Amino acid sequence: MHDVKTIRAKRGTNQEGAGAHNKRVIIDALRINGPLSRADLARATRLTKQTVSNLIEALELDGLVMSEDVVRNGRGQPSTPYRLVPDGAFAIGLQIDRHSTRAIAVDLVGNVLARAEAALPPDGPVGGARVILGLIEAVRTDLQALRPQSERRLAGLGVAMPGPFGLAPAPDDPWMMGAWQTFPLLETLAAGTGLDVALQNDAAACATAERMVGAAHGLDDAVCLYLGYGIGAGLILGGELYTGAHGNAGEIGMALLSDGGRLTPLEHRASMASLCHALGLDPAAGNLYDLISERVRAEDPALSAWIAAAAGDLRLAIHLIETLFDPQAVIISAAAPAELAERLIAAIEPLLPSNAVRPGRTTARLKAGMFDPWAVALGAAAEPIGRAFEPRFSAILKEAAAR
Repeated sequence: MHDVKTIRAKRGTNQEGAGAHNKRVIIDALRINGPLSRADLARATRLTKQTVSNLIEALELDGLVMSEDVVRNGRGQPSTPYRLVPDGAFAIGLQIDRHSTRAIAVDLVGNVLARAEAALPPDGPVGGARVILGLIEAVRTDLQALRPQSERRLAGLGVAMPGPFGLAPAPDDPWMMGAWQTFPLLETLAAGTGLDVALQNDAAACATAERMVGAAHGLDDAVCLYLGYGIGAGLILGGELYTGAHGNAGEIGMALLSDGGRLTPLEHRASMASLCHALGLDPAAGNLYDLISERVRAEDPALSAWIAAAAGDLRLAIHLIETLFDPQAVIISAAAPAELAERLIAAIEPLLPSNAVRPGRTTARLKAGMFDPWAVALGAAAEPIGRAFEPRFSAILKEAAAR
């Protein structure tokens, strides 16, 4: 008797008319686990073997799945593993920050194929939109040069930028991109690119990237604490990204902390913007990473003081996250040099007691995530692919309504 390997997959449904959902279930299982046989897929998704065979054949015709070489296991029946075809779909991700923008093109499994970045002009979204459309066009052209079939398999454009969304920011509030909040961004991008466009906050996009290729891979319940200009939390709950009623779930940077009787938001105290203020650096500087790294290596007293204070605030934030959401792990990601992030995470330990302290725990409560300026754009690019291919209850509802 051989051991049955553990396969992570969502459950399909054998009821009539659920084909779209079941296709997404198969794609998701192959994305998470890698190559699987039809028997593996049937066992993991609770679908019948005949249903899985029909789905595999349909996905092969769609150019999304292909077979690998037959595997022979001792005396057992030989099996044929199936895997996703990377060139089965493509997407473009866009990050809009206060001073810069990044665009990235990926394939179905998250391989980065093209990317570009540019500084945003100071005149706000009117001039910024022209820069962004030019950047997207450049990445799209590079992608098509590498993959000529990409245009007809382009799932869409995912956009990530700081939230919160739908509020009325004060015009001079540096923590909210007020002019961008009221600008018809999605309409402008859809008209300029001809693509389906969706918006999410940067912390949610970073969490998606962590789940796809980072520290949250293999976790169904994790919270990504993202330190950018401000601070946000991307919530992966029950294997899906949770965004809240208005797309503003996880805006933990706006949480008020007491400071000698005065309440100040967390992001005013522990974000990259607060670090720049403490060090007298310009957040818009093109060589900001290098300037911060120099201060880290020089053991700058102002930087050390900021780390000590920020670590205390983030330690409390992690305690609240663990208490509220009971995640398998909290992941810290940052638009910061790795050497700074590593010192900050070390200073946060030891964590405060919480309901995350339990016998038999195998996953670290706090994990280091990506310290990569491209992480948010990567997560943004994953959104159109997820929208097209991840299993969601809406797929069942749409098929039922069509019958």
